[in-house]
Amino acid sequence: MIFPWILAAFVGLASGAVVSGAVFAFIAAIGVVPRMAKRTATEESIIIYEEAIIWGGILGATTLIFNYSLPITPVIVIFLSLLAGMFFGVLAMSLAEVLDVLPILASRIAVKEGMFYFVLAIALGKAVGSLLYFIVSGFHTPGG
Repeated sequence: MIFPWILAAFVGLASGAVVSGAVFAFIAAIGVVPRMAKRTATEESIIIYEEAIIWGGILGATTLIFNYSLPITPVIVIFLSLLAGMFFGVLAMSLAEVLDVLPILASRIAVKEGMFYFVLAIALGKAVGSLLYFIVSGFHTPGG
């Protein structure tokens, strides 16, 4: 009865390849990497950014399969968490920029000034919500 295991492994690998391909295509389509390279004046390093995203995805996915950990200090964990948060913030803002969400919203609610504070409020709300989720015991119950 090894056939079901082989079939399950094949379906799992194929599904993972399709989903990861879609995520990377999404990141490429909204132009996160070129936009960040342009903003930081590091266009010559785009290939390094792309490689970092690919290897980060591969290593992150392998943690779901293999039980390993890296011997890093809490300071490094905080630093890496900040980097991950910045990446997802940039990803969200790039998506909003591509879809022209903020200019449409600003014109709909007649905001002439203070868009910076609106975006800052969204970011701070997301940060506070994440902190509550991860720090406060019982804030989120599994399955509920």
